[in-house]
Amino acid sequence: MSCLRLRFRCLRAFTACILGAGTFAAPAWSSNFPPVPQSELKMTSEPKAPGAPAVILYRQVDRDDTGHGTAHENDYYRIKIFTEEGRKNADIEIPFVKGEDEVVRIQGRTTKPDGSTVEFNGIVADKFLVKARGLKVLARTFTLPAVEPGCVIEYSYTLDLEHIYDSHWILSEDLYTKSARFSLKPYKSDYIPITLRWSWNNLPPGTEPKEGPDRIIRMDTADIAAFQTEDFMPPPDELKSRVDFIYEAELPDRDPNAFWKRIGKKRNELLESFVGKRKAMEQAVAQIVSANDLPEVKLRKIYDRVQQMRNTTYETSKTEQEAKREKEKPIENVDELWKRGYGDGVQLTWLYLGLVRAAGFEAYGCWVSDRRNYFFDPKTMQSGKLDANVVLVKLNGKDLYFDPGGAFTPYGLLTWSETGVQGLRLDKDGGSWIVTTLPYSSESQMDRRAKLTLSESGDLEGKLTVTYTGLEAMYRRLEMRHSDDVERKKFLEEDVKDQIPSAADVELTNHPDWTNAESPLVAEFDLKVAGWASGAGKRALLPAGLFSSGEKRLFDHANRVYPIYFQYPYEKVDDIAIELPAGWQASSLPQPQTRDGHIVTYNLSVATDKNVLHISRKMTFDFLLLEVKYYASLRNFFQVVRTGDEAQIVLQSGTTTASK
Repeated sequence: MSCLRLRFRCLRAFTACILGAGTFAAPAWSSNFPPVPQSELKMTSEPKAPGAPAVILYRQVDRDDTGHGTAHENDYYRIKIFTEEGRKNADIEIPFVKGEDEVVRIQGRTTKPDGSTVEFNGIVADKFLVKARGLKVLARTFTLPAVEPGCVIEYSYTLDLEHIYDSHWILSEDLYTKSARFSLKPYKSDYIPITLRWSWNNLPPGTEPKEGPDRIIRMDTADIAAFQTEDFMPPPDELKSRVDFIYEAELPDRDPNAFWKRIGKKRNELLESFVGKRKAMEQAVAQIVSANDLPEVKLRKIYDRVQQMRNTTYETSKTEQEAKREKEKPIENVDELWKRGYGDGVQLTWLYLGLVRAAGFEAYGCWVSDRRNYFFDPKTMQSGKLDANVVLVKLNGKDLYFDPGGAFTPYGLLTWSETGVQGLRLDKDGGSWIVTTLPYSSESQMDRRAKLTLSESGDLEGKLTVTYTGLEAMYRRLEMRHSDDVERKKFLEEDVKDQIPSAADVELTNHPDWTNAESPLVAEFDLKVAGWASGAGKRALLPAGLFSSGEKRLFDHANRVYPIYFQYPYEKVDDIAIELPAGWQASSLPQPQTRDGHIVTYNLSVATDKNVLHISRKMTFDFLLLEVKYYASLRNFFQVVRTGDEAQIVLQSGTTTASK
């Protein structure tokens, strides 16, 4: 079960879901920024960022972790606006975690081309970015005044951190950065050994951070390219120019193998302390399985029973008052967890480990690296990046992985971010490295079956059934877990509309099962697509690809900067029957298309039976990460896909046929 604790390093990556958390007026103070140089006011462009609507002239980040359990970070930006488009950079968002962080001392100023200044003295508003149990990630937002092309805008703020935790210098921004300076005063404890490690990625040459005689770590850098966002790219923080600072309550260690052995032993001790209630687990197993059940049946029954338990990780946030009233004590072991009947996702996954061991299986706890926000490298010795837990069960010579603490995760599958990743299988000797399995594309499917009628005016109308299986079903259930029927209905209808490259009327007609992780998510619709067939003289033309919108503009850019990254393998399968108007017939059908790109496949065929067209289409995506050097081949493949989808079925009406 993935750890949901979010740190400041990844907050900028979240897409805002605006729920409105209140507004207030900014304090009426004047900024203490130095005058903007005339050379910057006269700038009309930046040669190293041609065509840029704006650039960051200077940025400064100063972090101080030397407080008594608290930290402070001072941030400053100076930005040159070149064009009308660049004015959007006057809308500022500062992410923070409510209850753990606080944004204070906001200052801002606009300097016009003539040198006059306008101080920010406006409204500051908060909006939610992420809302989950015990976690509220917000952004403090405001707009700098009187911004026009030629202006220089400045703003600064202080981030007060209630706790000291790992920090990160993210150098890459959406804009080109001309110059930047960073510093960190590290935390030091007089009571416990604390090691600070730092590593970096994609830094400009010659700008590596250095520790001075005063123990302050500093870095000056320049000419940082604007970060380019692409579809289906690896986690942005994995690609950005960055420095990571990691605090470890461990003694320094130069040998990664020795480091991980020590981490493995420590985590195994904690795990065995939590699950080591054999008698209680044997009594619990007796309530779940029968002695005559086959091993696979036992594993599934235990899995289903754990998933039925209340999972607090996925509950909506409690108010502080509610939490105080409940006065919940921490769960110390699986016996307490079983008796209470609820726990968080991590605890429930460990409960599964305790139960399957009590049922006689060889099973291990594993900490694995969630690949949602980064890729794991053991050489960096960052134990915090092993932040998701799964259970490994040995059965008939195979390694099976389970995560019942992940809501709506079907038996035999893992949450996508836990698949195909490195992890540490725990044991008393320090553990060993494993790589979790990757699901087959056929295990996560979007199956669309339609029975439609074509009118003489070219409209398509009829019934559509969409069946989501595996991870395709899981993530729709997960996304809609707190929504009502109205919101879920709209969600599914919009999902279908997004798949059709033309305006469509879509109406959900059934009540899908949103609760059972093991069953497919089946949605039935009334569907109408006006004008899908178009007239061409005495004929009508009907595109072969009805559900082709997802591939219509996929990888159509000539160049690619970053590798291609998919969350998990999956398939799209279409089976469409279209009844033609009386007397109509197909005079020309597209040639069958079969393209096997090994990691992607495409099949399209069109047949006719009397006055019914049958269109079969299948797309398979069977990879996670593809190097940039293969992009041209992938792009050519999808050009073939688009050509096949846009191929026309030629129809003739009965009157046209009779006149020949």
